Amino acid sequence: MAQILDEIIKKTKEDLAKRKIDYPVEWLGRSLAYNPFVPKDVHKALKATSENPYRIIAEVKKASPSKGIIREDFDPVLIAQAYEQGGADSLSILTEPHFFKGDKEYLGAIRRYTSIPLLRKDFIVDKYQLVEALAYGADYVLLIATALSRKELKELLGYTHHLGLEALVEIHNKTDLVKAIFAGANIIGINHRNLETFEMDMSLTQKLVPLIPNSKIIVAESGINTHETVQELSKVGADAFLVGEHFMRQEDIVQAVKDLKQGK
Repeated sequence: MAQILDEIIKKTKEDLAKRKIDYPVEWLGRSLAYNPFVPKDVHKALKATSENPYRIIAEVKKASPSKGIIREDFDPVLIAQAYEQGGADSLSILTEPHFFKGDKEYLGAIRRYTSIPLLRKDFIVDKYQLVEALAYGADYVLLIATALSRKELKELLGYTHHLGLEALVEIHNKTDLVKAIFAGANIIGINHRNLETFEMDMSLTQKLVPLIPNSKIIVAESGINTHETVQELSKVGADAFLVGEHFMRQEDIVQAVKDLKQGK
């Protein structure tokens, strides 16, 4: 499993080289002139408040490298609508095609039928993917600190903000956190799952939050499947909770979001 991240990045770069030829960045840029979507306020959607202390980012995710196909009856638009109906504050849309069976076309389709901010969840290594995210209707993107050098992360984050988008900068340890702060991240995601070994450490939020500057929005990711876990992570400083697999395995998605957000 240790090599899986490298494999995904390698495949992403191969796909990218082809897309840049088929759809040059100038073409994407021109399509933005007809883009009816103005990026939404992600900070407002993710920052915990006394009225809404547990912000939920619900993930539209068909498969994963570690679990294979997670949901057979997969209709991204219906799932997204169910999430919004259940009270999700934002949606995470997997757009990586090979390992997660995602598609960037899901962004545009979901954008038309929902009103909450959309995260393009992919392995972003190039500015081209940021222009794509904007063109396809995302409001913010995932930038994975482990997968990028300090310089790359800073450049990509700067360009994200230049486009009017926001970024969820994902970290897994202190080294990643230093990178994220150096780059100027506003939203920091703490992934309990190690992307290289797929091992889980649910105490990671507790360990890393004290090192994060107060002004940042903190998102806890992976392994979150009970209201009690959400409450515990909120107490140590998490604003929002990114949940995918747990929701994808439920028969009643609307109820599952309500239960996680409000308790039974």
